[in-house]
Amino acid sequence: MRISGYRTFTTVQEWDRPVGDANGVYADGVVPVSIIVVDTDEGITGVGVGPHVELDSVFAAIEGEDPRGVTALYDRMLRQTFKAGHAGAVFGTIGALDTALWDIKAKAAGEPLWRLLGGRDRRVPAYASGLDIGLTDDELVSVYEVYARHGLRAAKLKGGLDVESDRHRLTLVREVLTEAGRGTRPGLMLDANEAWSRKQAIRHVCELERTLDLTWVEEPVRRWDAEGLAVVGRGIRASVATGENLTGLEQYRPLLASGAVDIVQTAVVWGITHFLRVSALAHAHDLPVSPVGNVPAGLLHAATSVPNHIASELQDLRPPLGVSVDLYVEGGAFVLGDSPGLGLTIDEGVITGITRRPGTLSADGPGVRPEQAGRRLLAVSDNGHLAQQRLLAPLVMDGQHRTLR
Repeated sequence: MRISGYRTFTTVQEWDRPVGDANGVYADGVVPVSIIVVDTDEGITGVGVGPHVELDSVFAAIEGEDPRGVTALYDRMLRQTFKAGHAGAVFGTIGALDTALWDIKAKAAGEPLWRLLGGRDRRVPAYASGLDIGLTDDELVSVYEVYARHGLRAAKLKGGLDVESDRHRLTLVREVLTEAGRGTRPGLMLDANEAWSRKQAIRHVCELERTLDLTWVEEPVRRWDAEGLAVVGRGIRASVATGENLTGLEQYRPLLASGAVDIVQTAVVWGITHFLRVSALAHAHDLPVSPVGNVPAGLLHAATSVPNHIASELQDLRPPLGVSVDLYVEGGAFVLGDSPGLGLTIDEGVITGITRRPGTLSADGPGVRPEQAGRRLLAVSDNGHLAQQRLLAPLVMDGQHRTLR
């Protein structure tokens, strides 16, 4: 079997509500999702989700190769980007191709990937994550009631701009999950998306911890700030989670060496081989791992095979448009199916026919770090203006084709 080419698509995730974090909100809830389909000369195809940046250059490392040699091909892709570097979106391209190769390998073996990787239990514990900073109180309660009906008893909220708003919103969700769990205390997490300085993080979280029990606080300071993350960790009761934006083991080493992280995360777009290697490194430090952004389902399969998985993030209960996934959510867990590979099916006709596209991102839109992040003196109210009474407690081209000649 040989890798013969690739195709790329861009679909969308339709949330039907605002989604975002401390850095901005997609008001229409339409978020782009990039897909790479890798073809082989035997007709087996693999699907990966991630950027298409420098795709021709990265693909040259695996073109014509046997796709079943996945881990060796992953290292070939890393070497291919040696001079310019593999961080950021280029690492996402490598991860998307890597995921597609694992999909092919499992399909060729006639097994679901979770079983090929050595998983025993198809159930993957989950926590709810609604990307919910733009919701009203009623909308927030309604969203987490839906998660609760699927058995979710832990939730991660977006926040970091106003301590009293965060306390109020976390309390609302705690009440929803406590009622659903018949009095059982739920797990609560807060994701600041790098919005704070070190002292702001400690002040903000310590104030919340006067009335709330937080399981973890995610990305309280910059992702690479090993010393800062360690300082925050020593100043609060909650665990510190980070890693979704780190690319390559070299970015994790200083954090682990300095005791800066308690929950080690990776994002689905960085690929399966990356997750497996980070999980092994974390396991050597007796730390749990938690995949982020898991629909589609690549890292869920991998999570079944590692000994230190704690819980995986469940965002939208529906897959992107034109994508179907062989899994369901029940009893607070993803339940993986028996379809060979990842269990992903792509309807190319649906994707190419999509007319609703995300708007053009502005300089102050979602995904752009605000100019005042880490330097805000006052809290930011729900309507985006400074709250005067409270100090701040501390696209790619569609339809690309390449064919092996």
